Amino acid sequence: MLVGQGDGQMDLLSTAGYSKLGLPGDMLPGQDSTGVTLLNTSANNDFTNNDLNLVFHADSPMLFGILEKASGAIGNVDGCVIPARSDNDTGNNPHNPLYPLAMTGARGSVVDLIGSRSSVSGGNSMAPASYIDPEFRPTKVDRPSDVTGLVDVGDLTTILGPDDVTAVMESITRITHKKLQLGTIDTGLSNDDVVKDLVRCGYLKASDIADRFAGVEVDPTLDTNIAGPIFSATELANDREFRKTASVMKMVMNGYAAGGCITMGGYDYHTGDRRAGENRDLRAGRCIGACLEYARLLASPLMIYVFSDGSVFSNGNNDDTATSGAGENLVLGGGGKGQWTGDNSSTACSFFLLFDPTAAPTLVGTRQIGRMNAGASVVTSATPAANNVNLLVNMIMLNYMAANGQVSPGNTTAFTNIFPNHGLGNQTNLDSFIAFGSIT
Repeated sequence: MLVGQGDGQMDLLSTAGYSKLGLPGDMLPGQDSTGVTLLNTSANNDFTNNDLNLVFHADSPMLFGILEKASGAIGNVDGCVIPARSDNDTGNNPHNPLYPLAMTGARGSVVDLIGSRSSVSGGNSMAPASYIDPEFRPTKVDRPSDVTGLVDVGDLTTILGPDDVTAVMESITRITHKKLQLGTIDTGLSNDDVVKDLVRCGYLKASDIADRFAGVEVDPTLDTNIAGPIFSATELANDREFRKTASVMKMVMNGYAAGGCITMGGYDYHTGDRRAGENRDLRAGRCIGACLEYARLLASPLMIYVFSDGSVFSNGNNDDTATSGAGENLVLGGGGKGQWTGDNSSTACSFFLLFDPTAAPTLVGTRQIGRMNAGASVVTSATPAANNVNLLVNMIMLNYMAANGQVSPGNTTAFTNIFPNHGLGNQTNLDSFIAFGSIT
């Protein structure tokens, strides 16, 4: 997506700045692109595309992947880009917003938070230390068997009908409660009421899961809204990133989890060419598009936040390797764009997309929070989050709560009550950092 100077996305950078970002002089935004063959055929005639309202470069593989999977969602998507530095080649950036998400009251019906890594944050990047709460530690989900395992009631469902399964589980619950009252169960910890309540709740939750999921198909590879309409059988069988995405989006958009983190590896792609990065961005775009399309099919509002540990730069030498194949077998060439040759945290940004099942999200602010200078470096004084990843998380939570109808410009009390040390400044600042109104 485009990142501009102080007046937003279309406040264009210098030719040298775009070269640093990997765009050659004959593909710059604002130039006439009539007759040029581009990945995204619905582009404007100036190397830009605003199908998602947030402006992308018209030859963006990430955009191509999104539109390929989520063509039906076009018109109901908008987004915002946030230029902000983070450290390269490390998972020590406190980027991950899942714990703050739970702090706003978000809950899932099976687990509250999930992530594709067995880490404290659920992902590669750390969670802000002050927000970590062991009660909400994300449950690892990165494959379909993880989803089915969370609601598996064993062989009871094959031996008994759904009603009988529930009856059995409730009977076990009542027996256990009776034993707790008589003091015949040793919890192994203590005999206080808190532990007893946790045991009771555990049995009640197991009974509730049996009641709700006996006979219900929860395997994402068998979900008829996923297998076929979004991912082909080949994609689900052969691409781990697609299976991971299908599993997390199944949990989140069916309400089984309140939020999920999908970590995709291999994106530190300064490989001395362009094609490696192009193809990885294409795959990431397909995963983002899959989430948007699944939200459309379920008529579910959705926020997708995309962040990275650090960023890369180009030396300006073009990669002219050719594209081959089509569809699932498409392999992108360099496209004549600049080779990725090293790390550079000054070119970094994060962005989020919103999907509203009823209409396009209502823009109440701006699609770019912060700015780059003409040479394509983040202006670290532009926003509190531009040089502080912790505050970037707070900025995302402010926008999540706005999309969720909990805050609005001029009324951010709910945010400041939950995050009293947010570091984003006064009311005027907070208002300027809210991009969209409620989508729920």
